[in-house]
Amino acid sequence: MEDGDRNASCRNLALQKDVHQGIDNYVKKSSTEQRDALAEEPKCVICGRYGEYVCDETDDDICSLECKQTLLSGIANSLLPVGPSSTQRLPATDECFYVRDSVDKSGFQFLTGDQAELLRKKLEIHVKGDVIPAPIVAFSSCALPQKLLQNIETAGYGMPTPVQMQVIPAALDGKSLLVSADTGSGKTASFLIPIISHCANFRRSNFSNHKKPIAVVLTPTRELCIQVEDNAKLLGKGLPFKTALVVGGDPMARQLYRIQQGVELIIGTPGRLIDLLTKHDVELNDVKIFGLDEVDCILQRGFRDQVMQIFRALSQPQVLMYSATISQDIEKIASFMAKDVTVVSIGKPNRPNKAVKQLPIWVESNKKKQKLFDILRSKHFTPPIVVYVGSRVGADLLSNAITVSTGIKALSLHGEKSMNERREILRLFLVGEVSVIVSTGVLGRGIDFLGVRQVIVFDMPSSIKEYVHQIGRASRLGEEGTAIVFVNEENKNLFPELVDILKSSGAVIPQELSNSRYTVVSFPSGKGKGFKKRKYGC
Repeated sequence: MEDGDRNASCRNLALQKDVHQGIDNYVKKSSTEQRDALAEEPKCVICGRYGEYVCDETDDDICSLECKQTLLSGIANSLLPVGPSSTQRLPATDECFYVRDSVDKSGFQFLTGDQAELLRKKLEIHVKGDVIPAPIVAFSSCALPQKLLQNIETAGYGMPTPVQMQVIPAALDGKSLLVSADTGSGKTASFLIPIISHCANFRRSNFSNHKKPIAVVLTPTRELCIQVEDNAKLLGKGLPFKTALVVGGDPMARQLYRIQQGVELIIGTPGRLIDLLTKHDVELNDVKIFGLDEVDCILQRGFRDQVMQIFRALSQPQVLMYSATISQDIEKIASFMAKDVTVVSIGKPNRPNKAVKQLPIWVESNKKKQKLFDILRSKHFTPPIVVYVGSRVGADLLSNAITVSTGIKALSLHGEKSMNERREILRLFLVGEVSVIVSTGVLGRGIDFLGVRQVIVFDMPSSIKEYVHQIGRASRLGEEGTAIVFVNEENKNLFPELVDILKSSGAVIPQELSNSRYTVVSFPSGKGKGFKKRKYGC
């Protein structure tokens, strides 16, 4: 009887193959045209359907031209497209282009050492320090709660970006990290996903009526705190995971009450959290993860003492620190806060996002306003845009001038406006009722403007690092953007670094800038007799 069943099964299998053979005589364009794989057949490394073809560049099984393109893009691109329109449904297990049956004790399916290094090299993932898990190529390859995986898909994350590939498994493994990656590269999700996973798992295994915070994330601005909390709520929906927003401008009593009701994650600015800790009994002894977003900005804006005061109130937490620009001083502070800190950098450190095209324009100070109006009236104006200025008064005056002179609705945003005003301005901007925001550096850090593909740096900031952050607002997750930059001799102290960045990005440098006597740097002659000078040219 068993032999008869086995023979019948074989005949059915052969029949299925014969049926498919008549329609499988051409190369499938998309995975939807491909059939499901039979038991003994190869599976597509992208979608899990019948792996009818072998990719000629990687020797991996694929089902269609669509999955081949996805496979090659995942290897070659340093920023993978993410969004609802390009979401790829991935199998429940990690069956992407590196498939391994081995699973380590933490639940990760992993690449071999050689494969991990190859992937890091292709995506410019640089790791320095302690040994960390290999990169992942699918969110499903981590031991994440199923509801969190569903929320990730709902949020539009199809495949992890390079920073997410390396940082998420490392953070889930308990590593303390110092992470440097382009603005708009997915850094926020790379620390929120491990935090939410840890908090949800902790609550399920340690149920208590008195819920103390499990994680704290600090950012330098109220706007960035709001954005991080919005993302946290989206990813943590339906899980035992609540957040508290602790920022100035909102009533402290409301924030304190929220924490006392039981939350898993506090997101706040250092000053307001210190106020809560010193004036009220807020217990942080259960905090296991301490995150610092835009860490260089936090420590350079006079928050260092406050950050260290908060850190000392914790009991040796895992530390996660992030920014697009990280200096050696930041690395020293990181090594003080946690032992065996691993440094992860994506691409070239302290460099602008490669997806942002920089257009420097030499404009004398008394002509900058008219040049801005000309751009806003021209075909080069692609709203919505952010215009960066150097002062609060300048932001107010320029936004009014734009509205009066061009008829384009513009509003200003800076630190002197109330929290409610700032929220309403951002809302109007994001829904399209306002085309231009004129802002100080308060919007230069970490804020994701989904529709913004153009920024104008009206006043150059005081440092190249801030410049890198400001122009980074023109790109999110690798989408191309443009940064128009006004420059003149008032910015002479930045000329050498600015020219270096512009040249490395392939930007056309104005002759006034390249020929300026301030655009001169010194290099060792190699003979021990001083220096020789070189002037940058076009």
